[in-house]
Amino acid sequence: MAVATQSLEELCINSIRFLAVDAIEKAKSGHPGLPMGAAPMAFVLWDRFMRYNPKNPKWFNRDRFVLSAGHGSMLQYALLYLTGFDSVSIEDIKQFRQWESKTPGHPENFITAGVEVTTGPLGQGIANGVGLAIAEAHLAAKFNKPDAKIVDHYTYVILGDGCNMEGVSGEAASLAGHLGLGKLIALYDDNHISIDGSTDVAFTEDVSKRFEAYGWHVLHVQDGNTDLDAIAKAIEEAKAVTDKPTMIKVTTTIGYGSPNKANTAGIHGAALGTDEVALTRQNLGWENEPFVIPQDVLNHTRKAVERGAGYETEWNKAFADYKAKYPQEAAEFERYLSGKLADGWDKVLPTYTPEDKGLPTRKHSETCLNKLAAVVPELIGGSADLTHSNLTEIKGKGDFQKGQYQNPNIHFGVREHAMGAICNGIALHGSGLIPYGATFLIFTDYMRAAIRLSALSLAGSIWVMTHDSIGQGEDGPTHQPIETLASLRAIPNLTVIRPADGNETSGAYKVAIERSKQNDPTLLALTRQNVPNLAGTSIENVAKGGYVLVDSEGTPDLILIGTGSELSLCVTAAEKLTAEGKKVRVVSLPAWDLFEAQDAAYKESVLPKAVTKRIAVEAASSFGWHKYIGSEGDTVTIDRFGASAPGGVCLEKFGFSVDNVLATAKKLLG
Repeated sequence: MAVATQSLEELCINSIRFLAVDAIEKAKSGHPGLPMGAAPMAFVLWDRFMRYNPKNPKWFNRDRFVLSAGHGSMLQYALLYLTGFDSVSIEDIKQFRQWESKTPGHPENFITAGVEVTTGPLGQGIANGVGLAIAEAHLAAKFNKPDAKIVDHYTYVILGDGCNMEGVSGEAASLAGHLGLGKLIALYDDNHISIDGSTDVAFTEDVSKRFEAYGWHVLHVQDGNTDLDAIAKAIEEAKAVTDKPTMIKVTTTIGYGSPNKANTAGIHGAALGTDEVALTRQNLGWENEPFVIPQDVLNHTRKAVERGAGYETEWNKAFADYKAKYPQEAAEFERYLSGKLADGWDKVLPTYTPEDKGLPTRKHSETCLNKLAAVVPELIGGSADLTHSNLTEIKGKGDFQKGQYQNPNIHFGVREHAMGAICNGIALHGSGLIPYGATFLIFTDYMRAAIRLSALSLAGSIWVMTHDSIGQGEDGPTHQPIETLASLRAIPNLTVIRPADGNETSGAYKVAIERSKQNDPTLLALTRQNVPNLAGTSIENVAKGGYVLVDSEGTPDLILIGTGSELSLCVTAAEKLTAEGKKVRVVSLPAWDLFEAQDAAYKESVLPKAVTKRIAVEAASSFGWHKYIGSEGDTVTIDRFGASAPGGVCLEKFGFSVDNVLATAKKLLG
């Protein structure tokens, strides 16, 4: 039945719906169901509640919006266009899902201004939202004064059934409830449809009771299709609850307005088709041509531009007053936002000589982290319940807990995946914070999606991974990473550093901090076992990714290439081979991608093509090493699962000894 008359709000909501319908129809690809069903809640949120400035998407004190159900990306693009963001024009809407479009298939924060985080893998967005809320709470506790609030904004998330099925959302929501993040408000698009059909085939739990058990305030809007006042009332109530996050279950109809496809899986992830688009236009009384929005709608929605300018002007005045009263704190706050590090920050990083006691690189990491925390207070993070194994506590600074948000030590619990996504949210908050998350290297498998997204979405998270090889020992093959380094090195824009000693660990932290400020992630692979401090290692050389540690007189007969704990084996083997009259070079290669970024002349100076006898030594898979050893080289690596035994025994039995490196070298040299 055609709608005879529509209120201005109904016209605005239908504008969102048909921008999505028309863009997806033109692309012949996309997910129209969610934008059509969630348009009312999104409109009420953006029109009545959210504080943002379309002409300055990076204004600091804006409310953050996350579309966790990122497949419904046209909902967000429609909102950005209608409210006057310059990043999305009507031509951009028409180029939905096309090459180099500003409106890609899932929201990408580095492509489209106004998109806070990159979503798509379900559950990541709500977990990112927890990170955004942690960042807000931490900064508010550090910088706000009783008479001056300069950090005061909300994080709003729209998530769907799929997000609530994914385990990462449960991990993150559990932690958010424990922490009492009162400025986190999630609107759950409860439409009961996923790709396989009705969610009844696999998902019948009471989500509201689950979130209540997590410690959330829970509300229910029974008619999310038309009852705008109920949606608004729920958001108002959510904002009034300050000691816990709120989940608003908004029951909607997926594909609302489509006569034949609404409330079916058929509208979840496919264009409606020409006939159904026409019927939907008729059903909702939408008489406009594709991509045409009534002027009355634009006149209303673009009031957001004037409102936003007012919000920012008001905040600028408040900050000016703050700066006059608290100049020292204001200067530090401005440094945070600028992304600049304090002058001389890296001078605190320790250096070592071979006479210094050999320690695990995880212990060197602890030293670096604590020295840096004194001069880089932006550091915030922790471990997935392995604090005293990863050695990641910032000592004397206290734990980030409810009512103690100023403290930097976050206890993530046994929640590796949520830890990763939360760290990414903190990094993408845009406030200069440097998040770090730690666990055993093997458990990067539990958080691979978040690590990958840190690299994709330019989130400057630092991943501190310890127990990096079979030297981990007695816990056995379930805990001993073999293929892990190779798989992590394959992720574009993720710098993986496996330092060999104290100097290289300090160098790894220098790289990691600098990369974080450039919005790039870094992963440190650190030992459990002691390693000696080697002559010739340095902080500066780590930034090159690879360098000559020990050289021969004249052109070498053999190059030994090592990383991490195995570099010392190469050094000792080289000494013995040199004593036997061989010319041997030792190359440290802690960070492959940093080495590849050097110019051709430098790479040739380290690994000259004329020297074809090369051996790579690393207590991990041989996969990837042939790039550096060539067809005539060999490896001392491991291509099977490990074993349960003391770490030293494991290393010896699997051939990670000076004797085996010597034997391999002599065989190669003939």
